[in-house]
Amino acid sequence: MDDTPAGLLKQHLIDPEICIRCNTCEETCPIDAITHNDDNYVVDAEKCNFCMDCISPCPTGAINNWRIVANAWSLDDQFSWEELPPQEDLPGDEENAKLEAMEDDVSALLAEAHLGAGGRMKAPATASRPTVNLYNRSRPAMATVTGAYRLTAADADSDVRHIILDFGETHFPVLEGQSIGIVPLGTDANGAAHRIRLYSISSPRHGERPNTNNLALTVKRELHGVCSNYLCDLKKGDKVEVTGPFGATFLMPNDPSANIIMICTGTGSAPFRGFTEWRRRTMANAPGRMLLFFGARRPEELPYFGPLQKVPESLLGKHLCYSRVPGQPKTYVQDAMRRESETLSALIDKDATHIYVCGLKGMEQGVDAALDDICRGANLTWSDIRAAMRDSGRYHVETY
Repeated sequence: MDDTPAGLLKQHLIDPEICIRCNTCEETCPIDAITHNDDNYVVDAEKCNFCMDCISPCPTGAINNWRIVANAWSLDDQFSWEELPPQEDLPGDEENAKLEAMEDDVSALLAEAHLGAGGRMKAPATASRPTVNLYNRSRPAMATVTGAYRLTAADADSDVRHIILDFGETHFPVLEGQSIGIVPLGTDANGAAHRIRLYSISSPRHGERPNTNNLALTVKRELHGVCSNYLCDLKKGDKVEVTGPFGATFLMPNDPSANIIMICTGTGSAPFRGFTEWRRRTMANAPGRMLLFFGARRPEELPYFGPLQKVPESLLGKHLCYSRVPGQPKTYVQDAMRRESETLSALIDKDATHIYVCGLKGMEQGVDAALDDICRGANLTWSDIRAAMRDSGRYHVETY
């Protein structure tokens, strides 16, 4: 990068350490300013007009980064990064005064983006304030594995693990709905350190047991997954480098009158386990309803199947959907939602209702179509309701 000042530019950048490569930002950008290769998602400075449409949909906050520069970083520069470059000092008092003014402008843009203007999503009004980005690759938190259990049956096609990480004396505050980054050991085929992978936290904010400084993850072993195999092979006593926490919008409302509708597949259940446990422990008699629509191939492959059966219906209404049970019709979450259309339409029309969708990206279209059908049957307009819910921090989709 040329150090010679040529006027100052505010450049939008994506943090490669935090990005989970979900493609949400590229799909959202209305002017095709965001692109990617096998390594990174990047922003073209010549196209970006700071419309901010990409900010709120990002599940990790990787998109919330700017640098004030004399000359913009090129796409090739950004493709080569493993971490964001630091903000450089600019020569001269006048230039640094401009830097401070532009940083204030960036903060204002971010604030506007998270206010929900134009249908963008934001955190629920009653959610606790999250802590984000305390630890990174160069300064990770060290956690100790204190539990590692298989959740799915031994003969199930899916190997899903429940992993408990204890932080000892390290301050690592989290909220339900946030994620952490895991730094897998070793290097890739090119000798470079493995990229950080993000995983949703599946325990409530005060730990697996109340007032313990730990958290849990729900991890599915993938055939060639570098980090999933690393995590699934961990044993008690192993040490793990952790970054984060990440995420400022996919948060649980603290309002006991809030109705919370949770729709998920597989390990997308992770944040909802945290949601359910937090309400069970702190608001067991809350008047607000909690409903869970949980999809899996078979009961043997549904994480937390056993413990779910013990959660009373008065706390959590459960609709478990299986698509590969021999001799039974395929049932997906959207099918169960349509069966519960009367209940859902009554809740959707209430200002106290929050909807969360988490799991494989392919479920989004089916869930949205089901909500559209449910609303139409009740003489409601889902597109209008969805926009209002996003604007008030009550509709969230986190898929991968």
